[in-house]
Amino acid sequence: MTNRVINFNAGPSTLPLAALQRARDEFLDIESSGMSILEHSHRGALYEKIHNEAIALLREVANIPDTHEVLFMQGGASGQFAYVPMNLLPPGKSADYIMTGAWSEKALEEAKIVGQARVAATTESNKKYTRVPKQSELNLDKDAAYVHYTTNNTIFGTQFFYTPETGDVPLIADMSSDIFWRPTDFSKYGIAYAGAQKNIGPAGIAVVIIRKDLVEKGEKSIPKIFRYSELAKNNSLQNTIPTFGVYLIRNVMQVVKDEGGLAAVEKRNLEKARILYAAMDGDADFYRCPVEKDSRSVMNPVFNLPSEDLEKKFVKEAEKAGMVGLKGHRSVGGIRASMYNAMTVEGVAKLVEFMSSFKKTA
Repeated sequence: MTNRVINFNAGPSTLPLAALQRARDEFLDIESSGMSILEHSHRGALYEKIHNEAIALLREVANIPDTHEVLFMQGGASGQFAYVPMNLLPPGKSADYIMTGAWSEKALEEAKIVGQARVAATTESNKKYTRVPKQSELNLDKDAAYVHYTTNNTIFGTQFFYTPETGDVPLIADMSSDIFWRPTDFSKYGIAYAGAQKNIGPAGIAVVIIRKDLVEKGEKSIPKIFRYSELAKNNSLQNTIPTFGVYLIRNVMQVVKDEGGLAAVEKRNLEKARILYAAMDGDADFYRCPVEKDSRSVMNPVFNLPSEDLEKKFVKEAEKAGMVGLKGHRSVGGIRASMYNAMTVEGVAKLVEFMSSFKKTA
């Protein structure tokens, strides 16, 4: 596989090579069935087996408690921005939203279409977010329907390294860009959801980890297809879901398990972040990270060069060197190196080597 690039895309992003190789080997004929998984009925025994294997592996690898359901849903994280308030924000109640970037802004916007929602904290300054708020900065309503926050902010390169304390109010987390980056106590969450295309699998499917009592409390006046209770009752098979996506999630979770689970994933992720941020800080006059140190994302480090022209040159030269996806989000510019779970330490080391040589010749 010598022609594969080092993929720093923010999502869809790099996937474990072993998971892709397994898909390649099984693509035309899975388990001697004479068909591709793409051709199997979602009601058939073979797909049902893979579906349940994916859920079992998610539970095992992430230590998801029995108090929570694991659902597969369509619409990505953006769909959950609407699903959450539709199900859990009843008339007469308000929800708290912690603002740390573009995706939390979008989540709040969707909630306000459904019902009442307020900003419980924000770190926005001049349309930028360079840190996440401290617990002491959270102005939480003890009677809120729930508290929603984004654990990792892909565009601005910030990340929470603590779990907000919300008392008896359910905590809802959009974990799309850092779910499973390390072991997590999911019992602290009412809902933790994520688009699959960063750390779990391919684009087109979301994983929702939801407390069973919230499933039961969900709104019943909305169409069935939008009810968490309907999905839970049908094991996420109430309609034809993206079966290939679930299949690849199964493959990815098996690789994570085989490689030592989330403890091993965390160790690798911290090493990647260490070497990249050390390179930035060692050349801080050239590679400038705008994020406060205690909020720097492990998944999506961002930095700027002295000029926009140099940033464009950096991206082009990196592509020639076999590294893609380093251009920052169009709304903020700069450079972004997305280092999700499947990114190797060796890949990041090559980026750091490139950064050193680029500075010398710029």
